Amino acid sequence: MGTAAALVDEIQLSLFHYVPPFKTQLLKWVGNKQRFAHEIISYFPNSYNRYIEPFLGSGAVLGTLAPTSDAIAADIYRPLVEIWSCLKDDPEKLKGWYGERLAQYNLEGRRAYDRIRDSFNASPNGADLLFLCRSCYGGVVRFRQVDGAMSTPCGAHTPISLDSFSERVNIWYDRIKHTSFYNQDFEQTLEMASEGDVVYCDPPYTYCQSILYGAQKFSLTRLIQAIDRCKKRGVYVLLSIDGTKKSGKYTCDFMFPTGLFEREAFVNCGRSMLRRFQKDGETLEDEVVADRLLMTY
Repeated sequence: MGTAAALVDEIQLSLFHYVPPFKTQLLKWVGNKQRFAHEIISYFPNSYNRYIEPFLGSGAVLGTLAPTSDAIAADIYRPLVEIWSCLKDDPEKLKGWYGERLAQYNLEGRRAYDRIRDSFNASPNGADLLFLCRSCYGGVVRFRQVDGAMSTPCGAHTPISLDSFSERVNIWYDRIKHTSFYNQDFEQTLEMASEGDVVYCDPPYTYCQSILYGAQKFSLTRLIQAIDRCKKRGVYVLLSIDGTKKSGKYTCDFMFPTGLFEREAFVNCGRSMLRRFQKDGETLEDEVVADRLLMTY
């Protein structure tokens, strides 16, 4: 039968889901789970029906999972969903969006970036957001609460070439081809989940993301209520939420209904890109963060 440790490993593999790491980013986005999406997925049930994601963002978990059957992904932010819908319906058009703006940037540098950002702020749209999130500082797409305008400056890095971006589009197109995208509130998406489905929630974080898109409108209480309804319907739900900050010196505390979550794990997220932006190059030795991953099963 082998050692006790081997037996535990065998049980773990039989109960939970494994996929290999996937490192190719399509969008740069603060809080991106690309580096440890495979670790999050390892906690998925080994057997489930549909995959559903109500806070899509950069799609890191979706892209790493690469569903082979019908899946649902949604976000309340319309320009973001425009990007994902275009990827699925017309990937060549998506390449064109990026290529047109990259050509402007290659001619004028940051002046072009500022003009594209002004265009986006005047009329938010997926085409402008696509280039901005790949070229802004650290992928920190932040919005002023006073007027909702994107305020992130141009990054110091050179945006990737059109050929490189096009290659990423081709890779991602194949990985999301079974996914339907929706522009809607998370509660609507959670209500679409049925018994046996698995839902991964990665909402704006209460302790650190008040300046990020839509964060000021997010209600953790409403999300917890929706998750509770899902659990009662037999839906498997995972929730990423603030865990530890300041390299473990500070633990974020929440009060959840007794019995809602059956298990939890901590996922090491490395150094905070948001704090890197806020501290403007200062040392980040004390800014390692870890997420809590809560599960209803």
